[in-house]
Amino acid sequence: MFFVDVLETRSLGNRSYLAGGPHTAVVVDPPRDIDRVIAAAARRGVRITAVAETHVHNDYVTGGLELARLTGARYLVPAGAEVAYARVAVADGDVEPVDAGLELRAVATPGHTPHHTSYVLQEAGRAVAAFTGGSLLIGTVGRPDLVEPRLTEELARAQHASAHRLADQLEDGVSLLPTHGFGSFCSATSSGGEQSTVGAERAANPALVQDVETFVRELLSALDDAPAYYAHMAPVNSEGPAPLDLTEPRRADADEISRRLAAGEWVVDLRSRVAFAAGHVAGSVNFEVDGQLATYLAWLIPWGRPVTLLAHSSDDLARAQRELARVGIDRPAAAAVGSPADWVAQGERPASLRRATFAELATARRDDADVVVVDVRRDAERAQGWVGGSVHLPVHEIHRRLDEVPPGTVWVHCAGGMRAAVAASVLDAAGREVVAVDDGFAAAAAAGLPVVTSPDAGAA
Repeated sequence: MFFVDVLETRSLGNRSYLAGGPHTAVVVDPPRDIDRVIAAAARRGVRITAVAETHVHNDYVTGGLELARLTGARYLVPAGAEVAYARVAVADGDVEPVDAGLELRAVATPGHTPHHTSYVLQEAGRAVAAFTGGSLLIGTVGRPDLVEPRLTEELARAQHASAHRLADQLEDGVSLLPTHGFGSFCSATSSGGEQSTVGAERAANPALVQDVETFVRELLSALDDAPAYYAHMAPVNSEGPAPLDLTEPRRADADEISRRLAAGEWVVDLRSRVAFAAGHVAGSVNFEVDGQLATYLAWLIPWGRPVTLLAHSSDDLARAQRELARVGIDRPAAAAVGSPADWVAQGERPASLRRATFAELATARRDDADVVVVDVRRDAERAQGWVGGSVHLPVHEIHRRLDEVPPGTVWVHCAGGMRAAVAASVLDAAGREVVAVDDGFAAAAAAGLPVVTSPDAGAA
């Protein structure tokens, strides 16, 4: 009997897989923090004999090279991928033994990248699961625009062909096990669920129910912004990532925190947005450790800029360090644990900012002409409806577009509160009077705010 264990990295919207039999196993698309993989193998009592990459990843730093080195496993990487390290170059149709009666068959599935390869797990010669990486996902496909803009349409067409190739080769009951699609920005559109089969995708996935022209047109029109740090991931993965170092960063006192802020470095407060609003070091920015820390901090911060982390506890600091290492922010310049009272320089007081609801925004708009509403959601979200008269500055752009925020008290909102808190902290650090709307967007209309969907009905 075979097994497949899912290793989920929810903060990045990705999954890795440990699959095998009674004695040995393969790992597909391992995360950077491979201690999780090694622990999973130990729980199963299996030896890892192969590590397989579906593609050179654009959204996270792989742990595959280091995992193969530590375990002595064969490192399977698509032959078409240009990498600077020794590996087993995998071509279409190649078969890798996994355990007795269990093998992995490579299937070329270009589209997400030109060299993308899926892997079919076969038991006694029959396909039982397909590891599809960034090819056929649950209800969608991997986005085709992360490699080179001039290749986007060509890769979109390749995605359609690859999806059909998988569907033509596999029976309905084969489990579909993609790497992306659980909140990952590598998905072309929103994912359709937590689990699926080839048969379920055959019935509903646009790549399998639409003709190629319709599919390509709709796919390309739906693509949203990709995180800026993606530009750095493929080069790191192609060169060969360094081993992960999760040793505790050097601790900073209040004077050092002040000096780093004065030098233009980023000081990141990892506490909840409620705690940050109540009191924080002036000039620091708020990225909650329980939010999508790695995605949004790596998206906003100028690449390579030193970062100092402020955390409520050592556990939160360690969690943040692990999250950031997954996207190539390897070593914080410094860190501190405690509260704002420990972090502000002598003679200074913590800063604070207001939090509010959409109902309070509606009242403020009626009573105060000085109110500026800034919507920090992405384009696709805003297209579904926005507060009339609001200014649109996606959260990942706001630090570069501060001069576009009109004068007045800035009320910042997103879809639920987390990104509004990030943006509010950036505006607060820039010296603006800001209010973070910590509320679900559905409450905007209920509060009496004008929610419009046509550019003719309100500011777009």
